[in-house]
Amino acid sequence: MIEIRNLQFGYGEKSRLFCDFSFTVAKGEAWTVIGPSGCGKTTLLFLLAGLNKPDGGGVFIGGEKIVRPRPSTGLVLQDHGLLPWATIIDNTRLGLRVRKLYGPDGKHSPKHLKIDAEEDEKRVDYWLRWLGIEHLKEMYPSQLSRGQRQRAAIARTLVLEPDLMLMDEPFSALDAPIRVELQKVMNSFHRESGLTSFTVTHDIEEAVVLGEKILILANGCNRQPQVIDNHLSGEVDRRTSPEFIKRCEELRELLAQCSNDHN
Repeated sequence: MIEIRNLQFGYGEKSRLFCDFSFTVAKGEAWTVIGPSGCGKTTLLFLLAGLNKPDGGGVFIGGEKIVRPRPSTGLVLQDHGLLPWATIIDNTRLGLRVRKLYGPDGKHSPKHLKIDAEEDEKRVDYWLRWLGIEHLKEMYPSQLSRGQRQRAAIARTLVLEPDLMLMDEPFSALDAPIRVELQKVMNSFHRESGLTSFTVTHDIEEAVVLGEKILILANGCNRQPQVIDNHLSGEVDRRTSPEFIKRCEELRELLAQCSNDHN
């Protein structure tokens, strides 16, 4: 699904983040990314999204080299990105309206796109209901809680039926109970859909809950990816189990090493 080949990227020569960095993500896998502040987590996500361009090497998704944002990739940001003057249902429809405007041009919409207004509305209703915010669809973002706004942002992405979901610390601003609830929502969705996902987080427990594989980035220039296989993904209710606690401690130790690594 995703192939990073000899990736080179930095903000000037003194702040190289990736040097000949390579890894692959199989279709249907859920990955999380952790690392110290400034190590390149969000930068990597934006490279996958086509919002940043590599200095060398390449990012390939489905065999296609990414040179611009890809219409079949969904992106969910920390600040929701909802239009404040639009209702929740209109925010959810936003991507569909953009696709209708451009048609199946392969840039703004997938080439295989078939525009069907009735089916589109069914998907809007389905995801608002599935995410538990159908009763809020005529309200505006300012009238909703942070958790409800984040659900709306997720709904807006899912109605577009992406094959890849990129999320940048989507739950970091939420209170713990709401964060756990939305983690359960995303775990359920991943089990049901098999969607490929790549989530940046600074929360170690969240990395364990959401990631079947956990990529750890280090300070300095990342050369060799450190990937942890994680069979505890989806075990939201096992946070107090000895096995879950041990895995989190192992990751904290690895993260401490990465924070001290200046390559």
